[in-house]
Amino acid sequence: MDVLSELNGVFRQVFENNELTVTRTTTANDVEDWDSIAHMILIAAVEQKFGMKFAFAELPTLENIGDMIDIIEKKRTK
Repeated sequence: MDVLSELNGVFRQVFENNELTVTRTTTANDVEDWDSIAHMILIAAVEQKFGMKFAFAELPTLENIGDMIDIIEKKRTK
């Protein structure tokens, strides 16, 4: 399963919306209820799903889902 497919599952769970589909260009502005609290929950869920941790300095660089995928894939290859 690719990272985007796995992320879609995480997003559907966190936002309790089985119809939600994210793409590489999706931002927080595109997802209803994606506020600062949801963001913290989402980051924790993504870290748990992929067995990795985002570095504090990486978090401000996450402008869209594509940025998140790139970091996850980079950490997977290490």
